[in-house]
Amino acid sequence: MIGNKWDDALSVIWNSSGFNKFYQQITNMYDEKEIFPAKENIFNALKLTDYDNVKVVIMGQDPYHGVGEAHGLSFSVQKGIKIPPSLQNIYKELESDLGIPPKNHGELTGWAKQGVLLLNSVLTVEKDKASSHKGLGWELFTDYIIKLLNQSEDPIVFILWGNFARSKKQYITNPKHCIIESPHPSPFSAYNGFFGSKPFSKTNDFLVKNKKEPIDWSL
Repeated sequence: MIGNKWDDALSVIWNSSGFNKFYQQITNMYDEKEIFPAKENIFNALKLTDYDNVKVVIMGQDPYHGVGEAHGLSFSVQKGIKIPPSLQNIYKELESDLGIPPKNHGELTGWAKQGVLLLNSVLTVEKDKASSHKGLGWELFTDYIIKLLNQSEDPIVFILWGNFARSKKQYITNPKHCIIESPHPSPFSAYNGFFGSKPFSKTNDFLVKNKKEPIDWSL
């Protein structure tokens, strides 16, 4: 499915009749409606950030539902697409935290390739219908991924922005890991504690403390 070590880590899922039935239903939807991201990008987060390379997890809810936006990474949009308000605020906090000026695009592949797993809880969405695939079954799959990473003895930073992401904290019980949480970067909540939360420097401080290469957030 993925083409890297996630295939072994998730073998129990890939071999599950329940998942295969669910995934067939999802792929059938692509023949009937306009679904995002493109079918080949559904598992982009796992393809770009291999199982053994995960240093940081940034949880999102579900993909952007506008044409050309989603490409399988939470908070990220493809180059040439207008930067969404939440990502604009993420860039503002990055500049405030580490002095890194905002990029002129919203594509976060450079983070993913360094070990930042940009994981949405729901991996597909119908065009112009936010949260339309919520509750179909993706949550079981992505919660399993979080539980799997929680079992890792390699320290990982989990960045949880907003109440939805923070609800996943129940699965992160290993004291080796670091949880960084704050309100969501959405314009509706960013001024309630997201701005000034310094998630990027806190993440890198933890990584360095655990003898890991820090993330170059400018990429």
